[in-house]
Amino acid sequence: MISLTPLKTLQNIEFRNLLTGRFFIVIAFRMLATLLGWWVYQLTKDPFSIGLIGLSEVIPAVSCALYAGHVIDMNEKKRLLLICNYAYVILIGLLLIPAFYNVELHFTGHEITYFIYGVIFLTGIARAFLGPIAPAMLPKIVKKENLSNAITLNQAVFLISSVSGHALGGFLIEGFGIKWTLVAVIALIIIASLFFWQLNKQHSEYKKESVNVLESMREGVSYIFKTKEILGALCLDMFAVLFGGAVAMIPVYATDILKTGADGLGLLNAASDIGSMCIITILSIIPLRKNQGKILLVAVAGFGICIIGFGLSHLYWLSFMFLVLSGMLDGISVVIRGTIVQLKTPDHIRGRVLSANSIFIMSSNEMGQFESGLAAKLLGVVRSVVFGGTMTVLIALIVGSTNPKLRKMQY
Repeated sequence: MISLTPLKTLQNIEFRNLLTGRFFIVIAFRMLATLLGWWVYQLTKDPFSIGLIGLSEVIPAVSCALYAGHVIDMNEKKRLLLICNYAYVILIGLLLIPAFYNVELHFTGHEITYFIYGVIFLTGIARAFLGPIAPAMLPKIVKKENLSNAITLNQAVFLISSVSGHALGGFLIEGFGIKWTLVAVIALIIIASLFFWQLNKQHSEYKKESVNVLESMREGVSYIFKTKEILGALCLDMFAVLFGGAVAMIPVYATDILKTGADGLGLLNAASDIGSMCIITILSIIPLRKNQGKILLVAVAGFGICIIGFGLSHLYWLSFMFLVLSGMLDGISVVIRGTIVQLKTPDHIRGRVLSANSIFIMSSNEMGQFESGLAAKLLGVVRSVVFGGTMTVLIALIVGSTNPKLRKMQY
């Protein structure tokens, strides 16, 4: 059955401002991710150096995540969103130093690489706060009966911007170079802030003096472990993406295996998001009505099979199609996971649960990038990607057999 509810949800002006701001900031982040992977690999020619980008960000992000959740629940959310937004502008602006003044300052390739790692470490702190804020604001902006559709639309916009950012990043690097691509990234983050300024304030329901910080942080983690559907979905995401993070090796595949340039790199980086965007657009019109838990498990296993296919492919078009299909399957799992977490979480604890959720997400994505770099160094690039895809399939089978609540989950 076709649903018209997403169109009604878009009539909410504040919701549109949130989505539009997120659209521009995600384009910027995806452009930056494409740029950094390309930049660092061109400086070092070492796939392990790409993995260290993820490690540089995930350590501070995970370390600060639980405290970030407490801060989000206890403070006004719009103000925090804008602070984090402008923190990114300042930090990414630091990368303009080696980009524009490399010759004058006589930086070596290794010195630029270490400088990049340092800046990314600082952005990891900002990300711990920025990541959960927008999802935490969403239930106060839309009505509860529209929440599932709002989550789907939010994810669709995320993927459209992600596709655009990866592709645009590759084209800008090819056409204008690294330094002007960085300028474009900063400009897009500033544009995003203009839409965030239009949001209404969302004040905390708590009085700060009445809340113990450690107890507040513990409450968010405890709720996840008590709610088996959330725990199962998050574990599935963390371990599947941890081992299935083949996209981290795309700069290596583009340069050494598929023999393409920065424009080809941008399209490969965008391929999985193109698949996700297509399937989420379909799901926003024809939503899943039942058996979401089983569909989630099948989608993750299929994702792993696609990663194996990508790892073995030496043809550009075939590699691209495997990534598109993996994105379609991942898009299904993203919608189901996001809906489970939002529907199962009460408003008063939402910031802390979403921050704990961000630990799983960041652990899977950034640690997956590090794992991919390490595995590539130990096993070789192709074998490491095939190993990761195989482990993803096994994780889906293990979680499905040990978590009956997730397997039977419907909403």
